[in-house]
Amino acid sequence: MAKISIIGSGTWGMALSLLLYKKGHTVKVWSAIPDEVEMLKREREHKNLPGVPIPADMEITGDLEACVKSAELLVLSVPSVFTRQTARKMKPYVAEGQIIVNVAKGIEEETLMTLSEQIEEELPQANVAVLSGPSHAEEVGRGIPTTCVVGARDKETAEYIQNIFMCSVFRVYTSPDIMGIELGGSLKNVIALAAGVADGLGYGDNTKAALITRGMAEITRLALKMGARMETLYGLSGVGDLIVTCASMHSRNRRAGILMGQGKTMEEAMKEVQMVVEGVYSAKAAAALADKYGVEMPITKEINKVLFDGMKASEAVENLMLRDKGIEHPNIPWGE
Repeated sequence: MAKISIIGSGTWGMALSLLLYKKGHTVKVWSAIPDEVEMLKREREHKNLPGVPIPADMEITGDLEACVKSAELLVLSVPSVFTRQTARKMKPYVAEGQIIVNVAKGIEEETLMTLSEQIEEELPQANVAVLSGPSHAEEVGRGIPTTCVVGARDKETAEYIQNIFMCSVFRVYTSPDIMGIELGGSLKNVIALAAGVADGLGYGDNTKAALITRGMAEITRLALKMGARMETLYGLSGVGDLIVTCASMHSRNRRAGILMGQGKTMEEAMKEVQMVVEGVYSAKAAAALADKYGVEMPITKEINKVLFDGMKASEAVENLMLRDKGIEHPNIPWGE
């Protein structure tokens, strides 16, 4: 069994800490917020994971140095907007070759870098991997089965992490396609916002299916241009994560979208959800990447207008429906 430190005490970090603890690993959890450390120590339960007790012998701490230096494996689980600054804080303590598994999802707006690229830039001595897939914390924390994929630069690292996490309720596959895993996990949050908007407007299952399908098409167009593999995008971290995030009420992105479809502003929706809505932070970056790589991403562009330009959600839907006529798959030839 391994000594593992979870860097970040949000719902996903806590769910994974419980998963790893139950497998027999020694687990520490770090939080940057002193009040949260004290609350978790006292209550032994995360407020957003009610009914999921934190074991009495699982250490909760604000001591980043101790967490990093004592760990054989680091799981980085802070919200994407804090990934770079957290990695920077960790730098003095991370050993050469120390494995860091990033489990957050997002793209940095200023640089258009994925999270693993940010971590590698700040921590060049580390061995950085990613874990992603259809995995809401609310279900993983309660031991409901799911399946994820771990991406790493080399097979040995991926298989090591696979063995660390894999158990009867958490099946893990391996992949060398870090870029595809991260783009699938990040861009699906933007599409989930749009799916939530459609729900908030009172649209039905047909609309949801269309958004998921065409959302997958534009995610794929961009990801392939950026070097991802098609197989990854149609796997767990692509279509798998997209389906669950667009369909589940556990999805904070979908919930925020529903509120915006009902007429609330982006700021009002984020305040009501009370957790970081990653899709809001990735939306501008996704639109900028579409421009950079010359890729058509109409859903992404319209959701940006709703988020940041004050466009009515119903108008955005009309814009999408009345776009120029197209061919679903231009690469498929017509008859002889």
